[in-house]
Amino acid sequence: MKSLRRIYAIFIKELRQLRRDRMTFGMVVMIPFIQLMLFGYAINTNIRNIPAALVDQSRTALSRAVAQTVSATQVVKFTAQYLDVQQAEAALADGLVRAVLILPQDLGSRLLRHPTALGKNSAADGQTGRPVGQWLVDGSDTMISGAIKSLRSMPLSEVMGQPVPSSPPTFEATLLYNPEQRTAVNTVPGIVAIILTMTMIMFTSAAIVRESERGNMEMLITTPVRPIELMLGKIIPYMFIGAVQVTIILGLGHLIFKVPIIGSIIQLAGATFLFITASLTLGLVISTIAKNQLQSMQMTIFILLPSVLLSGFMFPFEGMPKPAQHIAEILPATHFIRLIRGVVLRDTQLINMPYDVCCLITLITFGLTVASLRFKKRLD
Repeated sequence: MKSLRRIYAIFIKELRQLRRDRMTFGMVVMIPFIQLMLFGYAINTNIRNIPAALVDQSRTALSRAVAQTVSATQVVKFTAQYLDVQQAEAALADGLVRAVLILPQDLGSRLLRHPTALGKNSAADGQTGRPVGQWLVDGSDTMISGAIKSLRSMPLSEVMGQPVPSSPPTFEATLLYNPEQRTAVNTVPGIVAIILTMTMIMFTSAAIVRESERGNMEMLITTPVRPIELMLGKIIPYMFIGAVQVTIILGLGHLIFKVPIIGSIIQLAGATFLFITASLTLGLVISTIAKNQLQSMQMTIFILLPSVLLSGFMFPFEGMPKPAQHIAEILPATHFIRLIRGVVLRDTQLINMPYDVCCLITLITFGLTVASLRFKKRLD
């Protein structure tokens, strides 16, 4: 009986302590809620409105009808139109679009000979069954390439007003950057972003809190160190740790999984530096909010979970609803995954991806400013 009373006393104590610890109580409620919303609402493997480009070499009413028929599937959304294939391939390499539809000059004659338009399985002409167009697809994302490949055999009966028999493919699909559709090619660069997000934020989120818990904060108050100097001094050592982690992941990925590293090492180093700095500054902001290391770890998990699910690492960014995409744009991992996949797999220059570069620079500036101001406020 006395043992039960003691257990009951400890039980009541823990409940009261949990009630006072609002951060922990909030995490207990918010993490299941966020997981439910992410998996039930934001995560969508039924990809729609993939940004695509159109190269219409025919420029006829038939070519416009074919493009409208493709758009009607809602699998792709033509966001750009180019005059030649070279411009479209450059846009594909820079990540501006994920696929390119090329309609040839002889589109009309191909349509007349194709079974999907004729309503027959053969014709006297030896060119019968030739694809009426070609897709160039960013094959680095297997889900995106799978969605585009589903359009290869789409019927064009609405264009010609004929019934649809079984037929050869309507479109030819060429997969670039990952023609074998190996998952590791897409996954390994993404793992770099997730590992760095976890370790960089985790290391620095406890930095200021640890100084307070060890009693070092009083010593720092008496020194002439300014808040911004303290922030920079905290994050610089971890930059080297991040560089080591990137080298290990990409090196082993190249040796074991044969992941190609096509881009420049200098470009890769620049993108990595921006992302590591952004993650470290985010960790510093957390460290100025958390009251102890347990809270800093909880907040790290709070950031890590959306980074895994919304950044494009596990699910294509294009398949998410607009509200989820807006949330993902706030996360540094979203921009780094685009940058590292562009550099490593497509040999893209950072100057050709200015949006993601500017977003990371903005996050760095904002994070350092907030962390410095909050640190100064706490000292006051």
